[in-house]
Amino acid sequence: MKVNIGITEKNRQAVAMSLNQLLADEHILYNKTRNYHWSIEGPSFMEFHKLYESQYTALAEIIDEIAERIRTIGHFAEGRLKEIIKLASLEEPPAPTDQASQIANLDSDHEVLINKLRKMIKDFDEKYKDIGSSDFVTGLLKQHEKMAWMLRSYLR
Repeated sequence: MKVNIGITEKNRQAVAMSLNQLLADEHILYNKTRNYHWSIEGPSFMEFHKLYESQYTALAEIIDEIAERIRTIGHFAEGRLKEIIKLASLEEPPAPTDQASQIANLDSDHEVLINKLRKMIKDFDEKYKDIGSSDFVTGLLKQHEKMAWMLRSYLR
């Protein structure tokens, strides 16, 4: 079915590709956060266990929202694990069990995504004429900034 939402097919395709790459990175961050939730050790175990759970729950919602945005603009979201790994720029190093390493690693990943989202906001609006997707990723930026702030609060 033809999509007629005021954005050219070429631009919708470019936005969908960028969103699929973001979706892949969100999956990596979700899995990493979930893994840290399972493997945390130390004197603040329960506090970090709950922190990670709140963050991976938020990331699961973000993943769903990104996939739905991709569908909204007329494309399919990538959900196959082997394709997610190919599209992702974030990596999964061996899972550390100490709190400081976990927190620093997750904070770094959020910061990578925050910088990507800032570029996407501008590109979606100016380059691809898709203010809806620009607005959408602005909301994601705010969520990642807050999660990163919460993580960084433990590092200082």
